[in-house]
Parts: sequence; C-alpha cells; structure tokens
Amino acid sequence: MIATVMISMMGIPMLRMNNMQSKWRVKIARSLVEIPHRKRDYFKIGFLSRRYAMFILPFITVLREGLEAVVFVAGAGITTQGSHASAYPLPVVVGLICGGLVGYLLYYGASKSSLQIFLILSTSILYLISAGLFSRGAWYFENYRFNLASGGDASEGGDGNGSYNIRKAVYHVNCCNPELDNGWDIFNALLGWQNTGYLSSMLCYNIYWLVLIIVLSLMIFEERRGHLPFAKNLQLKHLNPGYWIKNKKKQELTEEQKKQLFAKMENINFNEDGEINVQENYELPEQTTSHSSSQDVVADKQPPHVKTDSL
Repeated sequence: MIATVMISMMGIPMLRMNNMQSKWRVKIARSLVEIPHRKRDYFKIGFLSRRYAMFILPFITVLREGLEAVVFVAGAGITTQGSHASAYPLPVVVGLICGGLVGYLLYYGASKSSLQIFLILSTSILYLISAGLFSRGAWYFENYRFNLASGGDASEGGDGNGSYNIRKAVYHVNCCNPELDNGWDIFNALLGWQNTGYLSSMLCYNIYWLVLIIVLSLMIFEERRGHLPFAKNLQLKHLNPGYWIKNKKKQELTEEQKKQLFAKMENINFNEDGEINVQENYELPEQTTSHSSSQDVVADKQPPHVKTDSL
C-alpha cells in the first residue's frame, strides 16, 4: 500500500516534467541570488539544501539504490534454498549492464528524441506495477483469511478445488499459478497477475485506475484553466495541508517578480575567492499575495489620473 502511494506520487512529476522546468528555474535562480548576509548562515541546512539540491538528490538516489541492490541480492542468496556463492555475480553483472545500457540510451538518446516520450512510457510502466501492487495487497489479504479458515496454505496445494475461496472469487483458472508455475511470477511482480481473481482485488485494481484518471484529469483542467472545476479560486496545491502549514503562499512570486529575479540572475559574477557577487541594481519587489498579478503591480506604480476642468 505504501509503495503504491509513493510510486503514484513520484509518477506525477515525471509526467509534468516540462511544466516542472519553470518551477525548477525559479528555485535555482533564488538559490543563486539570495545570498545570506552572515557567514554562519551559509552552513544552515535550508541554505545548503537549496544551493546543492542538484547534487544532494542524485547522491541520495544512487546511495539508496546501491544499498537496496546489496540488500536484495544478499537476501535472495541467503533465503534461496540450495544457493551457492557462484549465484551472486550473475545478477550483479546483469544489473550493471542493464543500468549502464539504460543510462547510455538516456544520455545519448535524449538529444535525438524527446525525453518526454521516454518519461511517459516509463511512468506508464510504473503505474502498471503500482496498480498490480495495490491489487496484490487485497489478494493476499483475502488469501490469508482463507488460509486461516482452512487451516493451511491452500494456494500451495495446487490449482484445483479447495485452493481458493469460491464464495469470493470472480474467476479462477487451473493453471498459471505464480506461486507454482515458473514464469508467471514475473507477471505477478510486474502486473499483479493471479490465477484467482477475488472481488476485492479486482475492485482495488479498477479503483486505483479510476482515482488516477480523475487526479490527472483535474491536473490537466487546472493547467488549462488555472483552477479546479466549479471553483475559480481553488487549486490542487490548496488541498495539500503542507501548503498552509509551511505558509507557501507568501513565497509565491508574480510574473513581474520572476522577471526581476531572472534579470538579477543574469548579472551574477564571481570574485577572486569564488564567491557570488550580484549587482545591487536589481532587487526583488516585496512579496505579494498569490492573487495579485503583474498587471496589478504595474498599475500600482502608475500615478493616478487627475481630471481637471478646462479653463
């Protein structure tokens, strides 16, 4: 269940990569322009995380994947009956070759084709895996209840009658068991396939896709109209409690402020010590609320029009 939520949340930014570029551009510009006034502020976690975000994120990702690979390879070798030490190099070498091949295709293929196509395909595969995980969770729960009632692990007794709860099963085939038949465990891991379809597992699978379609449809509507349906002053980010807890509304910039920020970033230079110097001619205006627009800012700066009577 937790993996399903994490994969679903991770896939949404991958689908909106083109729209996320503008947000990352603002974040990177602010990390370069906003220089602490005191030297001790350079060592604060907030400043370091903003300044070195493009290093910290890949570093943590590679470190996590490396630890995960060691744990899973070692765990598979220890728990597999009759395994030998000679079984370790094959999955490690194959994994390194596959990872290097994917990285090579991403690095050299992005210049010849659209990266958005790759992100859409990879995200679709992730969502198939996520839907399968959600369905498998419900299936294992039903299977656990049936095992408690029958007094044993019925799914390992075969594919015929008595291996499943017929009162809650929608379909059943006497083959293709991912726990007994070789090869079908791959479909079970990737797509959540089971030779017995319980009502709860099938409902979870369809509900997952229904919720995902609704969320993505709302995001598409918001990107085109600027608000959610039937609510002109409401956006999806406003439904996130963290938006109000962290008071992100005050940190939002108008279009005029973004132009000032980018103009300030273009005038960045470095001194002999490698420190950033920014020209003082470009200063960000005071923070305004998210409801104000650039036209309002320009209108406030114009002098009021005074109507005088002709002599």
